[in-house]
Amino acid sequence: MTAFVLVSGAHTGGWIWREVAARLGESGAEVHPVTLTGMGDRRHPAGPGTDLATHVQDVVQLIDGLDAPEVVLVGHCYGIHPVLGAAGRRPERVARIVYLDAGMPQDGDPALNLVPGPAVPERLLHPAGQADDDWRIPPPLGQWDRWGSTAGVPADALERLDRLAAPQPVGTLTQPLQLSDAVAKLPTTGVLCVANGSSIAMVEGLVGLGDPRLQALLDPQVTFFELATGHWPMLSAPEELAEVLLRAAAGEGHRLAAREQPGHLRPFLLDVPERPRERVGRVDLHLPDAEHPCPAVVFVHGGPVPAGVRPTPRDWPGFVGYGQYVASLGAVGVTVDHRLHDLADYGRAAEDIAAAVELVRADPRVDGDRIALWFFSAGGLLAAGWLAAPPPWLRCLAATYPVLAPMPNWGPAASAFRPAAAVRTAGRLPIVLTRVGLERPEIAVTVEEFLTAAEDCTADVGVVDVPLGHHGFETTDHSEEARQAVDRAVRSVLGHLRS
Repeated sequence: MTAFVLVSGAHTGGWIWREVAARLGESGAEVHPVTLTGMGDRRHPAGPGTDLATHVQDVVQLIDGLDAPEVVLVGHCYGIHPVLGAAGRRPERVARIVYLDAGMPQDGDPALNLVPGPAVPERLLHPAGQADDDWRIPPPLGQWDRWGSTAGVPADALERLDRLAAPQPVGTLTQPLQLSDAVAKLPTTGVLCVANGSSIAMVEGLVGLGDPRLQALLDPQVTFFELATGHWPMLSAPEELAEVLLRAAAGEGHRLAAREQPGHLRPFLLDVPERPRERVGRVDLHLPDAEHPCPAVVFVHGGPVPAGVRPTPRDWPGFVGYGQYVASLGAVGVTVDHRLHDLADYGRAAEDIAAAVELVRADPRVDGDRIALWFFSAGGLLAAGWLAAPPPWLRCLAATYPVLAPMPNWGPAASAFRPAAAVRTAGRLPIVLTRVGLERPEIAVTVEEFLTAAEDCTADVGVVDVPLGHHGFETTDHSEEARQAVDRAVRSVLGHLRS
């Protein structure tokens, strides 16, 4: 018989698994929801000195007390840290580890790295009104969406969260995880909550970039499931979650496959004339035949793109193709290697884009009063500042399969970049948006949010639709529909630059 050990996230205890545990029990499984030290409810908080090691020991003791030969450890959000710590101490007892809408902490990572919300670090250092209790922070009463999407959670379940949430001991968030090498050999399953900003397609895209930290996800022992709900599936979709956990225990799920040529390295869908290309720092300029200053289009890639990925985005066929195509039509095409290497890097990437724009505008071959910015994928968040206060020289802003609002699980650094809100002050700045019909659901919802806001404020948005297009269609969908869409978008942007 399979025994499930269920470990919940910050501020919560075993009580949060009530419905899931009941359904697993009905299937004949042995179920053990864990209440970690001090996490039962707010009336009995943990004492000073409670840290991650304490919670790891809680899970180890529970495993030691079980007779079941196969133990499936399920860690939700913060709960994956004590799960991984315990698995490293008892690897011979673990049949599978389930990451339930959780990150992939590495050895030495504190759980604080996964905590969203800009006020959390401040509360860790300065807990208001708790001079003697600097080992805890108050739970976010009534603000659970700061920790992840609450999509699908009934009102009575949210009330239960508020009523029973316990202060989270600071040491559980700040103590580094000690991760044994034995953990890497254990079968794992990732359960991704789409409404919280995760999906199998997104994971496949990240693996395809070549990040060495993610190559382990190609192991056939690693499987994935998706749930069409928010960050709290044990409350919003307990039946579906129970079914997924049973299937995960049986070794089922989607397995990633390595591709000989990742989508972003496939050829551009248009054959374009070769134009001169100059490199200045992080910036490449694709130059037209012209004896006078020309308008420029600055292309902004998405990400995050790990720092060690080679080739870098400005050498990817898609961006080279756009730059060369624009140059063949009489404008300067600009590609930039900005430093969006992690979700915490949006501020730095924005500075890189601003510096690249200044460099381009100062170039004597560029008409500095006729600039367009063109954002792709998750680089779309970087459009927020330009939409909020468009400078007079910005003649057009374009976005292709963009992310236009941060995902719920992207944390504080990305939360300041919200084009779906900034468009309300964009005035009459022309916007060219290329929308793909086969977009990932978690991204498509941000595009619709943006378009709704744009319609409310009568922003000047022109939409180029690619009904059968996928995210990154310029190198994966070599159809006539896709080629026409790229041509329409490019010529629309150039038309705004020359008007």
